[in-house]
Amino acid sequence: MKLGIVGYGKMGRTIHKLALQRGHQVVAVIDMDSQDKMDDLTSRNTDVVIEFTQPEAAPNNLSQCLKLGIPVVSGTTGWLDHFPQIEELCRKVNGALFYASNYSIGVNIFFALNRQLAQMMKQQQTYQIQMKEIHHTEKLDTPSGTAITLAEDILGLLERKKKWVNYEEAEIDELSIISERINQVPGTHIIEYASTVDSLEIKHTAHSRIGFASGALDAAEWLVGKQGVYTMKDMLGF
Repeated sequence: MKLGIVGYGKMGRTIHKLALQRGHQVVAVIDMDSQDKMDDLTSRNTDVVIEFTQPEAAPNNLSQCLKLGIPVVSGTTGWLDHFPQIEELCRKVNGALFYASNYSIGVNIFFALNRQLAQMMKQQQTYQIQMKEIHHTEKLDTPSGTAITLAEDILGLLERKKKWVNYEEAEIDELSIISERINQVPGTHIIEYASTVDSLEIKHTAHSRIGFASGALDAAEWLVGKQGVYTMKDMLGF
């Protein structure tokens, strides 16, 4: 597989190393200082692009890849206000887009557990829900894209919660997400249902970035040759 990497922070470098270990060819590495290299990408020299950049850059990066006929896997969070336009463009050009707020296989199993638990707690009105997410200090978006995905899945199932908020002092119909930023923490997400008599908690803790990078590379391998808009649910069969 001929792979382009757009965004060369810690995640991009981890993906690069893992791609070489799997025998793939990295044909381009593009960061903020080499955006002009995007013009060198074509569907003939690049099978797929993996994009981990910043929220303000992602829509343009994805648009450019799709217009060039290059399948693109994006893990950038914080830009989803533009997702409908990117999705429409993808379908218009018969392109291929794979998006996930988190590419860890374990996290996506955690997503499924979160939905199942929320379904089970529908009638348990005495339990209040709170979420905490902890990440490294270099993470710019708050709350994390993973936390937002978890929260929106809960909101879709529990009628008593109307919206999520990014502070602790939530109203009764709000889902509180508490964000903490601590050095060298790849990512931890905790969901707690608490009543006066007991508490129930589910938790996912990432130990390194390798799980995220491996999942993104799995998605890139899976996307080659396809058309349409996909998520981890499609790849994992959830």
